[in-house]
Amino acid sequence: MGDVAKDLTAGTVGGAAQLIVGHPFDTIKVKLQSQPTPLPGQAPKYAGAFDAVKQTIAAEGPKGLYKGMGAPLATVAAFNAVLFTVRGQMEAYLRTAPGAPLTVSQQVICGAGAGVAVSFLACPTELIKCRLQAQSVVATSGPGTVAIKYGGPMDVARHVLRSEGGARGLFKGLVPTLAREVPGNAAMFGVYQALKQYLAGGEDTSNLGRGSLILAGGLAGASFWGFVYPTDVVKSVLQVDDYKNPKFSGSIDAFRKILRSEGVKGLYKGFGPAMGRSVPANAACFLAYEVTRSSLG
Repeated sequence: MGDVAKDLTAGTVGGAAQLIVGHPFDTIKVKLQSQPTPLPGQAPKYAGAFDAVKQTIAAEGPKGLYKGMGAPLATVAAFNAVLFTVRGQMEAYLRTAPGAPLTVSQQVICGAGAGVAVSFLACPTELIKCRLQAQSVVATSGPGTVAIKYGGPMDVARHVLRSEGGARGLFKGLVPTLAREVPGNAAMFGVYQALKQYLAGGEDTSNLGRGSLILAGGLAGASFWGFVYPTDVVKSVLQVDDYKNPKFSGSIDAFRKILRSEGVKGLYKGFGPAMGRSVPANAACFLAYEVTRSSLG
């Protein structure tokens, strides 16, 4: 099996592990991000992450935490295959000799390049996911709001293609997606390499145990969100914005309006669930990737 096929296989396994562990956290994050700003004197729909969990389970049962999972599950193979394969090919290009370890700065470059590639898969996938996760919030966003109820991922895709500008509608939010994925993956893979080298006591990280890989992967995932979280908030509000009566004209407009109406804290709505998700989900992803890649030789 060639290196590309190995990266494709290991990336798919890693992505599946990440999705299963992290999706409930992601659902809560999107619900908090997309809830409307309350009027003066009114309480927000969700008082915080734990309240969002309680309300979601009360209204939809535990399965509500996994709403919207179909879209990323259907594309997890492609997404992680592209992420790890592009990273792997860039590693091969930057290596000074076959099998030579890469520096942290080289891994940053590999992560940025992989981030560009996956943005074009992440954007339509996350638009579908966010619409499904946020529709219960959108449905109660105020009088006169016309809430569209989606039956599932394909129903969202059909609606967008038919009523929101065709294929272009599926790429709504591409700019903030790129602004998240490029620096985010650069930071994540750079931190992952730096931590592995630190834990190994040198550049050779081939003998690290699973505990070290879990620690490095979890902290690397946390660095992703810590670095780019406000761009994810902008992406989410754009992707769930009403097509016929939009609140935002674009990424900059969304950023300014959130900052003006809610302050800096508005750009960090859902940050707790995102960070709570990132550590275990990315620990699972990197461990599954490394174990699978190693087993393939």
